[in-house]
Parts: sequence; structure tokens; C-alpha cells
Amino acid sequence: MKVVFDKPKALSDTPFHYCPGCTHGIIHRLVAEAMDELNIKDKAIGVAPVGCSVFAYKYFNCDMHEAAHGRAPAVATGIKRVLPDNIVFTYQGDGDLASIGTAEIVHAAARNENITVIFVNNAIYGMTGGQMAPTTLIGQKTTTSPYGRDPKMTGLPIKMSEMLATLDSTYYIERVSVHDVKHIKQAKKAIKKAFENQVENKGFSLVEVLSTCPTNWGLSPAESLDWVKDSMIPVYPLGVMKDSDE
Repeated sequence: MKVVFDKPKALSDTPFHYCPGCTHGIIHRLVAEAMDELNIKDKAIGVAPVGCSVFAYKYFNCDMHEAAHGRAPAVATGIKRVLPDNIVFTYQGDGDLASIGTAEIVHAAARNENITVIFVNNAIYGMTGGQMAPTTLIGQKTTTSPYGRDPKMTGLPIKMSEMLATLDSTYYIERVSVHDVKHIKQAKKAIKKAFENQVENKGFSLVEVLSTCPTNWGLSPAESLDWVKDSMIPVYPLGVMKDSDE
């Protein structure tokens, strides 16, 4: 019998705690597949902060380190500098990376730390109750913007990938999505490249992944996938923002 699809070795057998329709599980698998294919699982160290990904240490079969909310890039910097031969990655949501941890991600990128950042953008604070995040869309309703985000009060959504790509020091920045099979394959390619860059000591790489949050969006899983396609991608265009190889 030929096996054409199997669980990655870099994923544990622990059932995911994520809500039905949440695409964190897909992204976890892509990260694990990349580690397997590059044979880096045994020397990988992941950093998970507070947020929906707080239990990521349960799911990856590699060393994991917990960080305070937003501080994953700082923790990853310390680990990578002490253990430069290890492959260090962070797995962060938008409330974590784009709000509480804005300073940490900007300065880690500015220093061109040789780490890999997986940035999951679902335009809302997921675990803590569905509050408005820096990535929340204009007019989007959340628990802290029940009438929709008002740019006069809270400004416009922050486009982290575009902003970090302006730094001379960053090496590779790409935005992808996992709302359908075609884009899942593209996301896998980007995540693998981000890890390859670190293996080759090229410097700071970040992959932003547009993801769903059916629970806090108040949508069904199927509706959430459509919302990513129809509402998020027009605001957060997919593609390579910076690739120093080119």
C-alpha cells in the first residue's frame, strides 16, 4: 500500500483545542511538514506566547518555550544567540505580534535576527474574547467595537508585512492564506522557504498567514473561509513583500 497522506512526525498526537473551523490546525500542519521535509525537527525550538497559540507546545514534537504576551521575538532572539545552530521560530497571532508585541517584532526585524516568524492574522483577538485588534478591518464588529471599527477613533488596520518589508535589514516577508487548497499549497511553500532561509543563515523571515476565527466573527466555518477571500484579502493582499534572494 502506498501512503499518500500521513501525519507529520513533527506533530504530536494531541487533539487540537481550537474552535471548529479555525485554521490554526492547518497552519500547524504546514509548519510541521516544513520541519519534517527539511529534517530540522530535532534541532528546532519554537516560541509560543499568549493567545490562541498559547498551547502550541502541546502540538509540535520539538523543544518549545513559552513567552509573555508579545515577547516571543525577544525570547527567540535570546535563544538563537545562545544556540545559533538551532532553528528558532515564533508562532504568533495578530493581537500578540501587531499590538502587545509591536516593539519586539520591529526591533527583531531591524536587527535582522536569523529567526523564522509565523504570523497568524485573523483580524481579531481570539482567545481573550474577540476584542478589536490592530488588524481589525474598518467597519468590522468586535466586542470592543460593537458598531464596527471607526477609523476616526482607532485609525486604519496595520499592515505588518508591508511595514516590516520597508526595513533594510529584513530578508524575506510574504503574506499567504489558507482559505482553500490552492492557497494552502502556496502557504506551505512560503513557510518552508522561511525555514530554509534560517538554515542558510540569511536572516529575518516572516510569513503572515490570513486565518479564520468563526467563533468571534459570528460566522460558520464555511462563511469564514469566504470572509477571508472576500473581505480580508482586498485589505491584506497576498504575495511576497520582500525577498532578498531576488
